[in-house]
Amino acid sequence: MIQLFIAVSPYKYLEHIDLDHYISISKEIDLLLLRVPMSRDSLCHSIEYLMDHGFPKNKLMIHSDTSLLELYDLSFIHFRENDAQAFLYKQNHAHISVSMSTHSSESIQQAQLHHLDFVFFGHIFESTSKEGYVPRTAEEIKRATSIDIPIFAIGGIDQHSLQFLPKGFQGICAISFFRDSSIKEIDSLRKVWNAYV
Repeated sequence: MIQLFIAVSPYKYLEHIDLDHYISISKEIDLLLLRVPMSRDSLCHSIEYLMDHGFPKNKLMIHSDTSLLELYDLSFIHFRENDAQAFLYKQNHAHISVSMSTHSSESIQQAQLHHLDFVFFGHIFESTSKEGYVPRTAEEIKRATSIDIPIFAIGGIDQHSLQFLPKGFQGICAISFFRDSSIKEIDSLRKVWNAYV
């Protein structure tokens, strides 16, 4: 199953107000990647809070920590670019969806070679989280999207920039947009996405 909208948590300690927001938009997103600088105990508390308050377990994605993935019997895990642990984990756990961040077509080819399920590729547009970094070029995007693996755009995605997204992506990921947007705004983004596909 290809996911469409992936919310990525901001890299910070998640408070209940943050978690409540993701719970409120849970029907509008396909996955929530928890990528945070929190202790294991604090992250466990956040995962349990989300699930206890109705966030679907099958929409939770863990970053790198395979023991947490297994503790909560989750199905999605994401890794940094070229992390050998991702390749090994996928080899030994074919039933788990393993994805990876990428910034080059070479990294995407490695992910494909190791049978990962999908990759994030970016950043596509200027982004506050990548301030000062130049977005991927049109040629880089064309090379990336020619590789036979589902690719999700990340970086500066919102309902305005999405109108200019080059063809070839299977979905989108965003930190700021999903963190700051209402259900109505996400619905508006989905309409733009439906026109894209």
